[in-house]
Amino acid sequence: MKKRFLFSICLISILLFLASCSKTSKIEKAFDEYKNFWVKKDYKSMYSMLSEESKNNISEQNFVNRYSNIYSGMEVKDLSIINNKEKSDKSLEIPFTLTMNTIAGKLNIKGYNVKLVKENKDYKVKWDESLIFPEMNDKDSIRAEKYYAKRGNILDRFGIPLATNDTVKTVGIYPSKFQGEDEKLKVNKIASILDISESYITDKLKRSKNPEHFVPIVDLLNTDREKINMLLQIKGILINDKNSRVYNGGEAIGSLIGYIGPITKEELEKNKNKGYNSNSLIGKMGLESVYEERLKGEDGGYIYIERGNKKIDIGKKDAVNGQNIKLSIDLNLQKKIYSEMDSEKGASTAVNPKTGEVLAMVSSPSYDPNIFVTYTSRTQKEIFQQSNNSQFNNRFNDVYSPGSTIKLITASIGLNNGLINPKVPVDIKGKSWQKDSSWGGYSVTRVKDHGKAITLKESIKYSDNIYFAKVALDLGSAKFIEGVNGFGIGEKLDFEYPIDQTQVANKGNIDEGILLADTGYGQGQILVSPLHIALAYSALGNEGNIMKPRLNITENTEAKLWKKAIKKENVNILIDGFLSVINDSDGTASDIKIPGINIAGKTGTAEIKKTQDDTLGTENGWFVGVNTDNSKIALSMIIENVKDRGGSHFVTPKVKNIMEYYLKK
Repeated sequence: MKKRFLFSICLISILLFLASCSKTSKIEKAFDEYKNFWVKKDYKSMYSMLSEESKNNISEQNFVNRYSNIYSGMEVKDLSIINNKEKSDKSLEIPFTLTMNTIAGKLNIKGYNVKLVKENKDYKVKWDESLIFPEMNDKDSIRAEKYYAKRGNILDRFGIPLATNDTVKTVGIYPSKFQGEDEKLKVNKIASILDISESYITDKLKRSKNPEHFVPIVDLLNTDREKINMLLQIKGILINDKNSRVYNGGEAIGSLIGYIGPITKEELEKNKNKGYNSNSLIGKMGLESVYEERLKGEDGGYIYIERGNKKIDIGKKDAVNGQNIKLSIDLNLQKKIYSEMDSEKGASTAVNPKTGEVLAMVSSPSYDPNIFVTYTSRTQKEIFQQSNNSQFNNRFNDVYSPGSTIKLITASIGLNNGLINPKVPVDIKGKSWQKDSSWGGYSVTRVKDHGKAITLKESIKYSDNIYFAKVALDLGSAKFIEGVNGFGIGEKLDFEYPIDQTQVANKGNIDEGILLADTGYGQGQILVSPLHIALAYSALGNEGNIMKPRLNITENTEAKLWKKAIKKENVNILIDGFLSVINDSDGTASDIKIPGINIAGKTGTAEIKKTQDDTLGTENGWFVGVNTDNSKIALSMIIENVKDRGGSHFVTPKVKNIMEYYLKK
């Protein structure tokens, strides 16, 4: 009997324990379900789990709206809830901690306490405002104030803004004052002033349902005074100020600076957890895109409970403005180069030989970034369409066949390796030459048979293809490629703006004699950027050294040696040769001579054709030069499709004007 009694006691205890555990697990299960709905922001399902008493105090619509509005205003992300209840605690109350990312930063809020009540065998949540925030009551309001970061400015070397935060003028219509018998006439006048279609204006007016609501039409720059004054004379037109990104420099800076625009779904997904939302603006092209992370800054915010005149802080985070970026670019030089290029397809780059600072990077034709701030007129749209949007092709970061501009590099490699004796003439007969019969019908050609042996200086002055083809062949593939790499060509360039990869040959090596010969005078498969060619010639203005190119002088404050490209004892030999191209009356670029200024330089014509006999191919024209007395600028320019337009001499007058402007200003 005693044993049976003890067994019964144990059995009852076990049953009571299991019942208690079952009750505890049901409570926790109910909380977990509610918590999961909360994390998913499924507010309707959260409401379905409220007790009847709670539902009597707040309707489903008010409940859903309240959470939606509060969490939307706070920009809640990554919400998580941690159950702080002890396992031994069998009460119907569960303390928990809530964490979430918001406009005020990451919040870690303790002190929550959910109370559950049993209704029809289920556990329901007894809800009140303390489940929004622990300190909150039913008479409180939640306020979320966003602090917007200012986007950093992009400045030229002298502090002139290239991209900055300013205001524009929003041109709009006040319908009740605009409508009337002369409405059609006024629409026609607005369309004429703004160079937009009448239907664009009428469609906007049709979508407006309230005649007392302002209908924005387009934005204008503050400098568009003539248009603004004409528009203000039309009854019913209103013009308001609006904060905006504004660009200075027109088309000259478009490809370099780029622009910002509304973020796309794809961009939002790509930049997840970086502080963007569906209303964000983001850098689309150029440096606005390259430096997006540094320019955009970080928004902040202030979240608090409002209780009468009292504010109870929930969280606060100051906005961090974006960084200003000062470039080495000289805006006036940039504009001068763009003006000289006159919308021809091509590119130009200028560098300071002593410091490596990039003074200009121009792509032509280009676009004014302000069209993405304001609007695009019908005339401008037609220009874009007629050119197949070529204005948006950035050419200064492209790579091209260098033509005869490569001859500085070939000559330098020959001298550095002791292969060229500048005083000893090389005897070359005829206007065409081939190494031997293994070349078949292929030969290297030159413009003129000089009728005598020629020195290095003469080969430079007359741009003799055969001379430089022979130098490349005598060097051999390995030494030639090593020498070209010594000028940074074929290597990855560490530079702030992405430049296409240069190359010596398609496969990286040259295993054919014809290809090596062609590469020596700038044909073959070698590809260079305008920046690389400008840097190569900058060595003539800096004792044979090439400085590391720099664009962002906010960060890259010090000049650093990049390549010891030309041995010091060979620099003056090469300067003498490349000065003769311009200073001698029979030099191939004597038309660029500027009295009182010594420029060492070289023209180049890169033939774009399928075979040696192809007469239908086009030509790109190059010129690159560096002033050699107290050197300040090395400038390269390429213009596409100059065949039958003077070849490289289509380029030389443009460069002459730029060099004279820069060196005499």
